[in-house]
Formats: sequence, structure tokens, C-alpha cells
Amino acid sequence: MELGRLEYLQALVTEFQVTDSTGNKRRCSLALSVSSVSSHTRPFSLAEAKEQVLANLANFAYDPSNYEYLRQLQVLDLFLDMLTEDSETLVEFAMGGLCNLCLDKTNKEYILEANGVEPIINCLSSSNEETVVSAVTTLMFLTTPRSRAQTTALPVVECMLRFSLSANTRLSNLASIFLQDYCSPPQVEEARNLSRHTAVGIPLPKD
Repeated sequence: MELGRLEYLQALVTEFQVTDSTGNKRRCSLALSVSSVSSHTRPFSLAEAKEQVLANLANFAYDPSNYEYLRQLQVLDLFLDMLTEDSETLVEFAMGGLCNLCLDKTNKEYILEANGVEPIINCLSSSNEETVVSAVTTLMFLTTPRSRAQTTALPVVECMLRFSLSANTRLSNLASIFLQDYCSPPQVEEARNLSRHTAVGIPLPKD
């Protein structure tokens, strides 16, 4: 990076959070130099620019050396806010960013204190495979003795049972791990009693 790490991340966040004249809507004026995509031969649309900035922030969340800076810049809040966006792409990148961050104890505690579990659970109904996989993985990472009642609530366990029957091997394997490692046998049995062991009608992600 030509800029210092914090300054570079600050620039990304600023690009994403610039408001319009009414102050009611997020806008982004992302410069092409920020983009990791060099093949574009036309200007980014506003939506594409926002997606590219969020993708960059999610990628930086892979590196533990960025965690403190991302907390300082309130990127965890930004990711959580994006989980309720209509854009599946924004939700995917935000969910991926949270998944990258929540291995860290401080980040995990922050997400739990910010009531982040509920919007993450809501992402289980996404039709986007990457979003669902990130959501399941994040729920695993967020499960603690204190949070277990929420991360393994009955609707979540029932959802995992249905995912475990999916033809999508990646998803079914992950759901099976969740059921085996994070849920008690009585929880699984109770969920089975509410399920007919079919994925028909369940909003599984697209292949």
C-alpha cells in the first residue's frame, strides 16, 4: 500500500459512507484505483462501486493485523448494517467480512453485544450459496456458552437439518458439522420432530 494501512482503510470506508445532499442515503464515488478489477472498460455504476468497496473491506478482514483498524473504523457495524440490504451482492460481501472477523475474540464479543446473531440467522434464508455458507460458519464461530441458546435456537437447528439433506454437498457437509459439533442430541431430536426430513419448499441457495 502506498498509504499507511489505517489511512488506506479509512479511505475505503469514507468512499462507502459518503452521503448525498439529503444525508439519508449512502453513496459511493469509488475511484477505479481502489478497485481490484482492472478489466472494466466502462465506468462503475453506483451499485457496482459500493459492491467493490465492500468486497475490498471484506478481503482486508482476512488479515488479523487489520482487526484493530477495522474496529476503530466501525467496519463491523458497517458489515452488520449491510446484512439487511436488498442487494444480494452487498449481503454476500458483508457476511463474508463478518465470517473473516469473528475468529477474533474481541470481534466475536463485539458482534454478540451488537445483537448481530439475529441478522446473521436471517441470512440462512438467502438464495446465495456464499452468503449461506458464510452465515453457517459465522454462527459456529459465534457460539459460546453465553450465546449458544441463540446460535442454536430451534429454528436454526431445524434449518441445519434441512440443509443437511441438500444436494449441495458443500452446504450439507457444513450443516452436518454444525449439528454434530454445536447442537446437543436433544436439540436435534426436537428439531427432527418438527421436520419431515425434506428440503422441499426450503429456500436453499442456488447452485
